[in-house]
Amino acid sequence: MSLLDRVSTLLRANLNDLVEKAEDPERMLKQVVLDMENQLMQVKTQVAIAIADQHLLEKKKAEHEHQAAEWHRKAELAVQKNQDDLARAALERALSQEQLAVGFNAQAEDQKHEADNLRQALRKLEQKLAETRAHCEMLIAEHRRAQVIGRAAKAQHVVGNDQENTIGRMKSKVHVTAAENAAATEVLTPGSLEDKFRALENEDKVELMLKELKSRQGAA
Repeated sequence: MSLLDRVSTLLRANLNDLVEKAEDPERMLKQVVLDMENQLMQVKTQVAIAIADQHLLEKKKAEHEHQAAEWHRKAELAVQKNQDDLARAALERALSQEQLAVGFNAQAEDQKHEADNLRQALRKLEQKLAETRAHCEMLIAEHRRAQVIGRAAKAQHVVGNDQENTIGRMKSKVHVTAAENAAATEVLTPGSLEDKFRALENEDKVELMLKELKSRQGAA
């Protein structure tokens, strides 16, 4: 059960229904609050991790964009010196860095979406926890009054829902792990037929970029 699924279950929990089924309502209510507090700490941790990963991906994107700009500058220098081979090599490097920047940008956008989902879950859980604490206090007080006056409703309390009591005892990984594994798999996958054709297309792009660069310098 994923972290967000467990949070969703807690948000949907109906305390009145749980009290009706609980053998020991006070203990069950305290356990619900404890489970929510534990989940809240986990969500806070995952939000911090997700934001850190997002910043890292954005930093990587910026680094590759900077490298691409540097290689474009070197290509211009090579053209000025009539070193077409060096210019082609520099443009190839620039194109490669630009493609990496695009990849990191896509990952950063996905990570931002995950971080936003976790932030939203955190806000809802914080609000639900505050409401649950207050509700639990009222229900506990009511239960104690019922015990004092010997309400017949006491006999209706049954064993609590085990599923609700075990919420929060299983851990899950951050969704970004799947994205990271996918990225690692892509990097480790041997070159495919599509990669070879992409390389040919890149060569054409480099030649076109070289002609445009020489044309601009000739016009200048």
